[in-house]
Amino acid sequence: TEPMNEQTAFEPQIIAFCCMHCAYAAADLAGSSRIPYPPSLKIVAIPCTGRTDMGHMLKSFEYGADGVMVAGCLEGRCHYQSGNLYARQRVEHVAGMLEQIGLEKERARMVNVSAGQGARFAELANEFAETITELGPTGLKKKPAPTEIPLPAGKPE
Repeated sequence: TEPMNEQTAFEPQIIAFCCMHCAYAAADLAGSSRIPYPPSLKIVAIPCTGRTDMGHMLKSFEYGADGVMVAGCLEGRCHYQSGNLYARQRVEHVAGMLEQIGLEKERARMVNVSAGQGARFAELANEFAETITELGPTGLKKKPAPTEIPLPAGKPE
């Protein structure tokens, strides 16, 4: 057997912000069809990729993600008209910010799938995971996730 080294032991942590109308449905279809995609890919369902906030993408890296994928409706087919076009601009901006701090811009990616493209979703997720695996860990110190939501100071009224 091959000895485990750092590269073979690395399993990339990926956050996928998925439009609930198309990409989330495609991920669900992939799962119900038993088409494998990385188990370390964590899906966050959102109403539209146009609601994906750059802060959430950056926080994902801060809390240990090695890659962030934003998956929306096919271009020109967004349920909210142009939400996925705004999302693409935000992803490209975040990729540029990653590059400015010394990380690879390939760690942020926008993909487009329709609800019936479960196999395509799995293919894109696997391809992205391979890219992130080749890049390796971010090297960022992982910030522990908050365990409690701080309450404002003072007495409740």
